[in-house]
Amino acid sequence: MSWNEPGGGNKDPWSGRNDQNNPPDLDEVIRSLQDKLGGLFGGGSGGGSSDGSTMRGLGIIAAGAAVLWGLSGFYIVDEGTRGVVTRFGAYVETTTPGLNWHVPTPIEQVQVINVEQQRFIEVGYRSGGGQAMGSVPKESMMLTRDENIVDVRLAVQYQVKDAKDYAFNVLDPNSTLKQVTESVQRGVIGASDMDFVLTEGRSEIVMAIKSEIQNVMDAYKAGILITSVNLQDAQPPEQVQGAFEDAIKAREDKQRLINEAEAYSNDVVPKARGAASRIVQEAEGYKEKVIARANGDVSRFGQLMVEYKKAPAVTKQRMYIEAMESVLERSNNVLVDVKGGNNILYLPLDKMTTKMSEEQPAVAPVSHESTSVVSQPVKEAVKTDIRASARERDVRGR
Repeated sequence: MSWNEPGGGNKDPWSGRNDQNNPPDLDEVIRSLQDKLGGLFGGGSGGGSSDGSTMRGLGIIAAGAAVLWGLSGFYIVDEGTRGVVTRFGAYVETTTPGLNWHVPTPIEQVQVINVEQQRFIEVGYRSGGGQAMGSVPKESMMLTRDENIVDVRLAVQYQVKDAKDYAFNVLDPNSTLKQVTESVQRGVIGASDMDFVLTEGRSEIVMAIKSEIQNVMDAYKAGILITSVNLQDAQPPEQVQGAFEDAIKAREDKQRLINEAEAYSNDVVPKARGAASRIVQEAEGYKEKVIARANGDVSRFGQLMVEYKKAPAVTKQRMYIEAMESVLERSNNVLVDVKGGNNILYLPLDKMTTKMSEEQPAVAPVSHESTSVVSQPVKEAVKTDIRASARERDVRGR
């Protein structure tokens, strides 16, 4: 009777089981697995020797895998970079350039960061290949303190100061720095006037922006060092560029006229000061002259007073004669009192002088000196007569 025929008891001749409900033999399963592993590593089908070779094979595989896993932990940090080691995501250490080792993945990982690379961001514009590609109005348009709008383009260069802070404290350092730069830039520009931003205040604004950005990034502990801030361009909006150029031209004309006025002032003022100084010196000289003359008159009067007290009549007569001499020196008409008579002799010296000057040769014009020389003998004679008359009166008076 067949095993699967009715009444055959449903026995399976290959499985060795008398009942389908019985579980498989565990010893047979283990033995079958050992045989397969032994066949893989060249072991026989014997019981004890097969088990030992299998275990040795597994140990060799495990040892080789462990060696390879440990060797994968070696890494090289190049010059100018730092390696940030993390263990299950937590910071462990920062490694310096050279050959280093860490517990391999997935326990520890290394992030190599270049700390000497010069990185930069652009605010207000975008460039490519060193050529300006255009403005970004959303970033470049800013309001000044005097309520004017300026187009400012800024470039910031930076490098990593601390690899640990750069890797852990800020999620996206580049984006964070750009946002901080735009915020600080708007604050500094908003506190300045438009003319200051566009003209003499550029260097001061750049220094203020750099200092403020560095302070904010240090407060964030972002591990970033700002090396330079460059103000690429600062100008009014394109819509009012023409009017602004006219205003600049007017300002330049104003400055030119001021410079010309200062040059004229520098030329005129010293001359005026020199003339004023000369006038003052002349006045001082005239003052000294008058004072000296007055002092001389006082001294002469004092001496004359002494002589007058000694001989009043003689002194009076002498003073009269000297006064008449000074008067007659400036007069061309002389009246002479003739002795012993009531007639007065009139000498028209002016006409006599004119007649004598007309008789001079025409080649040599008569000068004041020649006239004086011609009339001098006549004057001396008159003076002699006056002195004689004065002596006679003096004698009669006595």
